[in-house]
Amino acid sequence: LIPVLLESIINTVKTHSCVIRTNHHTRAPDGFTGSAVHHGGRGFLSRCARSGNDKRHSTVRCVGMQGVLSLTTLLRLLLLLTSSATTILAMTTTSKKSIINHLLHKTDLKQSFFALRHGQSLANVAKIISSDPQVSTVKHGLSGLGKEQARKAGESFVGSIESGAEPYRGVAVFSSDFTRARETAAIFADELSKSNVPIYMGDVILEERLRERYFGELNGDRDDRYQEVWDVDAKDPNHNQFSVEPANSVLERTTRLVTDLDDELGAVGGPWRCILVAHGDVLQIMQTGFLKHDDAARHRSLDHLETATIRKLKLT
Repeated sequence: LIPVLLESIINTVKTHSCVIRTNHHTRAPDGFTGSAVHHGGRGFLSRCARSGNDKRHSTVRCVGMQGVLSLTTLLRLLLLLTSSATTILAMTTTSKKSIINHLLHKTDLKQSFFALRHGQSLANVAKIISSDPQVSTVKHGLSGLGKEQARKAGESFVGSIESGAEPYRGVAVFSSDFTRARETAAIFADELSKSNVPIYMGDVILEERLRERYFGELNGDRDDRYQEVWDVDAKDPNHNQFSVEPANSVLERTTRLVTDLDDELGAVGGPWRCILVAHGDVLQIMQTGFLKHDDAARHRSLDHLETATIRKLKLT
């Protein structure tokens, strides 16, 4: 369509012995979309500025025997330029439309996936919000109770494997790199090793896409303030009030992770039982993906995962 429009412009210009010169000036976009972008080996979450409107300005200079365009011709040229710009903008918008739930159109998964929330942490004990990677990857590990909860979770899972009839090649353990999740995953994996359960790659694999949802201005604040965010989530899962990570951003990064891991583990033979060790909000939102929700607005309506609770995730 665009080449046709351009050819029309050129032909019109030739007919009237004119030169058309267009100058496009685009204002740098601003704003926050909460999109999830992944780079490198296992990926990381970044925020992208991807809003704002293009401002385009066109000037027309006529050169020729008469040096003047008729009003009708000028209007025709402007109309063609406007149509071309509108078409380009529409094509760009369509191509950049993001997928929120990567499991929405999946009919099955080759691996079995399980959600495991970390055991009781020191942040839980202090009743504070801990979602800043610079803090939470080095502080707020498990309490004594949390370590015991993680051990029992591993022990219980081994029992379910031994009594189960489903074939499996081994267990893959992927964990958030936050201290409380890392420690939970390590204790859980130790219980697997004690029973000689094969572990994918021989160890826990840290995965940043399992990190806690970022709670922005509420970091370090009382944990009863989570509810303020959840109330807004139900109305707008794309919001970033208090500079939080949008719930839909968490849904996108976690469901993309599931599809990536399903393919990765399938490439080395299987099936595998895949344990995803993460955080309350992240796992609640991930479950909406398995339930084929269009967005994460209803994540708080699901059964809450208590600390060190393991739950099988099934596509609906």
